[in-house]
Amino acid sequence: MAGRADSTVLAGARVVLPTGTVENGRVIVEGTRIAGSTREDARTVDLTGHWVVPGFVDIHNHGGGGASFATGTAEDVLAGARAHRAHGTTTVVASTVTGEMDFLARQAGMLSELVEQGELAGIHFEGPFISPCRKGAHSEGLLRDPDPSEVRKLLDAARGSARMVTLATELPGGIESVRLLAEHGVIAAVGHTDATYEQTVEAIDAGATVATHLYNAMPALGHRAPGPIAALLEDERITVELINDGTHLHPAALQFAYHHAGADRVALITDAMDAAGAGDGHYELGPLAVEVKDGVARLVEGGSIAGSTLTLDTAFRRAVTLDRIPVDDVVRSISANPARLLGLYDRVGSLDPGKDADLVVLDADFALRGVMRRGEWIVEPRIG
Repeated sequence: MAGRADSTVLAGARVVLPTGTVENGRVIVEGTRIAGSTREDARTVDLTGHWVVPGFVDIHNHGGGGASFATGTAEDVLAGARAHRAHGTTTVVASTVTGEMDFLARQAGMLSELVEQGELAGIHFEGPFISPCRKGAHSEGLLRDPDPSEVRKLLDAARGSARMVTLATELPGGIESVRLLAEHGVIAAVGHTDATYEQTVEAIDAGATVATHLYNAMPALGHRAPGPIAALLEDERITVELINDGTHLHPAALQFAYHHAGADRVALITDAMDAAGAGDGHYELGPLAVEVKDGVARLVEGGSIAGSTLTLDTAFRRAVTLDRIPVDDVVRSISANPARLLGLYDRVGSLDPGKDADLVVLDADFALRGVMRRGEWIVEPRIG
């Protein structure tokens, strides 16, 4: 790994900007920032034949590299964040899983310190306020209704670092909790839910703005009972998370979501667990045992999908090469949209001058060749 690129010009690549793709473009890095001009003594890196895109932003991630954000120590969390950075995710939110309230509060306190240090972009509480009918890889015995006072306990424990809470908003206290989250500037996400169409509309009107991994852990779209999927896709106030790993979604379902929501309302996520970047084997997701085989994580008991082993460079490449989503649209979904959701678009999510020098270099086949975070090469491109 190389050191900081104090004055560097990345030249010759296709550069994806908010206004579109620039052929034979240049990205200028000065210290930790993207600059509009450069010094005469700047180092030039020839990236002809490559792409330069903004660093990826993952708003739903439970860990990686063999380390858990949900149950690990601070050292574990840092290791997991580093594992994802090597795959282009320069901004990551740490997601928890259902657990005892006291444990979740303690974990939130530790994670908040890493947010304050700039290692994480925030905390996402996924559980325990979810439906036992759609629990997925969450321990049913630890689930509880979204009582606003309980939700507030987790927000307080996070000390201002909570960015999102996933709720089954049809449960008692769900709508009140959505309003509480909205009042505190925290994203209320509809997920792990058994809600009807009408109940989902009520949650959106109360302030919900995200669909947690659309399609997964919710009723299927029906022609007489359309359920939450129709409500979440049709409402312009909702950003829909999609897990593009080839296991959670059929390609047609992903394309359907892009078609109906539009690229500006999609956030590609990993929902990764410890095994992302660490290989097959036996793991734990919260208190539950998980077996990863052929890259697919499932609970040992019951066989439910247990998060993913996805990294965002793979999600990007799949979206462009297999799903035929335009590159500019994928960049919005994997960088700009999640950055806006987090309130960080003034710093990350695009290659505009003044922002953090967070970027990813991809080759002509969209394989990852370089990663820079805040002006430092995490993965230095080896060109030629």
